[in-house]
Amino acid sequence: MQRILAALMWVLAGAVLSGIDPFIQQVWGSPAIQAAADFSGYTKLSPAELKKRLSPMQYSVTQEDDTEAPFENEFWDNKREGIYVDVVSGEPLFSSTDKFDSGTGWPSFTRPIDATFIVEKVDHSYGMVRTEVRSRLADSHLGHLFPDGPPPTGLRYCINSAALRFISKESLEQEGYGKYLGLFEKK
Repeated sequence: MQRILAALMWVLAGAVLSGIDPFIQQVWGSPAIQAAADFSGYTKLSPAELKKRLSPMQYSVTQEDDTEAPFENEFWDNKREGIYVDVVSGEPLFSSTDKFDSGTGWPSFTRPIDATFIVEKVDHSYGMVRTEVRSRLADSHLGHLFPDGPPPTGLRYCINSAALRFISKESLEQEGYGKYLGLFEKK
């Protein structure tokens, strides 16, 4: 997987140098949104506070690297417009505009809202080699990344609902995420 990701980085670097920035922007999102990554306002509480605030499943998934059951979770079939944030810190992670039905029973996305809020780590658990996805600030376990998603990225971020809080498009401004309203403008 690391070789695949390294090769992808070389391809993307070559693409930038060759002048296909519009393709990169279409696939990876607006540079303006990516440049807006600001970690102020996002915090991680102490383990004791998290145990009080989170459900047992949310705590188990985000803090103990657990996985919730497929098809028996809150967002696997959510079709509303909005964004998904880290249930622990509020870091903006994924948009409904990049969500797709992977048939796995977990929410799946082709890309994060802004890759600076995501950390990828090699995961050797259960006798497999996978890419674990975590939130940057809160270090919440979110799920895993697989190279079998649809275009335009070919990636599938398979994420636990218990690690997410959904904010509807209508509530973005009120919840302090108004800068992401542009994701839902018709092009």
